[in-house]
Amino acid sequence: MSYSDKNRAIYQAQLKELQDKGLFKQERYIHSSQAADIEVEFPAGSPIKKVINMCANNYLGLSSHPEILKAAHEGLDSRGYGMSSVRFICGTQDIHRELEKKVTEFLGTEDTILFPSCMDANAGVFEAILTDKDVMISDRLVHASIIDGMRLCSAIHDTFKHSNMEHLEEKLQLHADKRLKVVITDGVFSMDGDTALLDEMVALCEKYDALLFVDESHSSGFIGKTGRGTHEKCGVVGKIDLITTTFGKGLGGASGGCVSGRKELVEMCRQKARPYLFSNTIAPVVVSGVLKVLEILSKSTDRRDKLEKNTAFWRKGLTEAGFILKEGDTPIVPVMLFNASLAQNFSKDLFQEGVYAIGFFFPVVPNSQARIRTQVSAGHEIHHLEKALEGFIKVGKKYEILGKTKQEIIDRYGM
Repeated sequence: MSYSDKNRAIYQAQLKELQDKGLFKQERYIHSSQAADIEVEFPAGSPIKKVINMCANNYLGLSSHPEILKAAHEGLDSRGYGMSSVRFICGTQDIHRELEKKVTEFLGTEDTILFPSCMDANAGVFEAILTDKDVMISDRLVHASIIDGMRLCSAIHDTFKHSNMEHLEEKLQLHADKRLKVVITDGVFSMDGDTALLDEMVALCEKYDALLFVDESHSSGFIGKTGRGTHEKCGVVGKIDLITTTFGKGLGGASGGCVSGRKELVEMCRQKARPYLFSNTIAPVVVSGVLKVLEILSKSTDRRDKLEKNTAFWRKGLTEAGFILKEGDTPIVPVMLFNASLAQNFSKDLFQEGVYAIGFFFPVVPNSQARIRTQVSAGHEIHHLEKALEGFIKVGKKYEILGKTKQEIIDRYGM
């Protein structure tokens, strides 16, 4: 059947509706490598503009690190461009197993299995280890990829209020009769930047004989004293049953992810997780780069220490300027604007001031929770942050939001 004018009109109307509501997302084209300073074309066809990047997941500034680039080139030369296969057929090289062992050591777990991405890891893990006799109890703000993974699983799904341990305990009591209970949370919540109460969650899971699953994508490499993650920060290394994380953020910024944890659970993923069984293996060039990342991080905490200082500087500057921020101490610093159109316009004006930061709005965040999510990097120098702060303050003054309350902003711009 042809793609008729009627079909086309349906989608054109839906896209126009998104534009009219201020919910339409426009991509920017980067003409440089990922770094604190990037060259961006926006809108399409416009002259390329050099801007400060305040919204990348490049937390440790490793995306273009010369040692990692060199390791990636060596991996390309010695192991080729791609595997052209899945792991269990002919897609496993020695370096894949080497990376699994290094990640296991880094995270303090029993075993690790690589996936093409953390989204794939989250899509495959629950179906592989649970049945309809089990229950998944998730924090209500878990990442969308976790939600998608839970939808693919036959186990019952329940939720608890965000970081509310009393409510979690009620749900554990409610599902006491289930064969297996899995509590599911992010380590650092990607939209708000707050951290899970993993020490309290571990205690509850031990009390009620439940497994604990944590997605550490926004913490691996830089949260905790040596950057192992939220479980290190909370003093529960070795007590988390399942960890998923990505190599596409702090750990190099390329791609790939993993499930790490109890060896039996990891082996179940190796046997049954569909994204693992039916997706090509991570490319050797990426594996080689991540191995170098872990080597660098094992030698020094200089980068996570610098990131911590940069984050404190950035949060203090925005607060003193009069912006409303989400509370937290991670490199994710959301500037709350509450209105989707305001977030989009604010972002466009920041770009004109040489600051690249994107507006987030429904459905990425709930209605009335629109924001500019800023992300600090060890690649930033203080002069980057000072200039970015100047841009934020100038645009904030334009829209008359500095020092205003949430209600005052909503009264002016709506929800």
